[in-house]
Amino acid sequence: MVGFARTLRAAGVPADPERVHAMLAALGHLDVLDPAGVYWAGRLTLCAGPDDLARYDRCFAAYFAGEAPRLAPRPPAVAVRRAAAVPAGGAPGGAEGDARAATASAVEVLRDRDVARLTAAERAEVNRLIAALSASPDLRRSRRLAPAARGRLDPARTVRETLRRGGETAVLLHRAPRVRPRRVVLLVDVSGSMRPYADALLRFAHAAARSGGRAVEVFSAGTRLTRLTRELRHRDADAAMAAAAAAIPDWSGGTRLGAELKEFLDRFGQRGLARGATVVLASDGWERGDAALLGAQMARLHRLAHRVVWANPHRARPGYEPLTAGMAAALPYVDVFTSGHSLGALERLAQIIGGARA
Repeated sequence: MVGFARTLRAAGVPADPERVHAMLAALGHLDVLDPAGVYWAGRLTLCAGPDDLARYDRCFAAYFAGEAPRLAPRPPAVAVRRAAAVPAGGAPGGAEGDARAATASAVEVLRDRDVARLTAAERAEVNRLIAALSASPDLRRSRRLAPAARGRLDPARTVRETLRRGGETAVLLHRAPRVRPRRVVLLVDVSGSMRPYADALLRFAHAAARSGGRAVEVFSAGTRLTRLTRELRHRDADAAMAAAAAAIPDWSGGTRLGAELKEFLDRFGQRGLARGATVVLASDGWERGDAALLGAQMARLHRLAHRVVWANPHRARPGYEPLTAGMAAALPYVDVFTSGHSLGALERLAQIIGGARA
């Protein structure tokens, strides 16, 4: 059955490990020698939406060398009309107002939908909304000083201005620390377990890089660390994603978060990218390497960064607890633990990057 799930993933069906476990649990209550029971157990647990059903049928027939069971015909769709309240004086231009209300309602529905369970049309709409997000970094005070209306006295400029006025001290000039955007570093897990969410998170990283400019750095992590800042500089989201996909050599591979985080700190973080920065790690915490190494590197990152944010798409699920070895080792050094499973969760992540409290 695990091999069958691998075949489904190759065909585009999001049969992630959690769905595979649900399928195996369902088969524990059925006769595994009954083709119909196996078919329905997989269909009800491994498919995320209507677009997956045809692919599932083809894969089931090919993998088990038999005809897929006939599906019962669907009942005809029933049109339901609901009365809607129309505000007074809203007759002129009412159709346009109804269209705006319908669009807003559709966006509200999509805002809390898990991106792993969206249809193709819904995913396209969510991608468009992610591209419109603004994830501007918060501001920090620099050590460099600049002319200001208030602040500490600027003796040099005050003396020059006095000499320019013929020796008469008419004004006192001041200076204050400059304000600059705080650096933001995003490390996105692109391993196989993060496949349903990696595309949306990379699109969010593109929106952050577009709105944050040179203050934002993006890396992908799996079995190798890949810097994606240049690829995500494209203004067009689809072009940026195509360039990022071509640059990532380990898409949907394994997970070595501890080793990749160590490489990031050795090559980039210690030299300045992580110092005083907001560092966002987007991962489910599945670590195939040494969890103790991940914990040591997270402690090292916590000492360098201004704030460490971990976005785990599974956090929003009912009953979730950070029990995996990697997540348990990293969590003590995380300042903000949030989710990244939906459009609304990504909007909250953008607010956190902007300096808001979780």
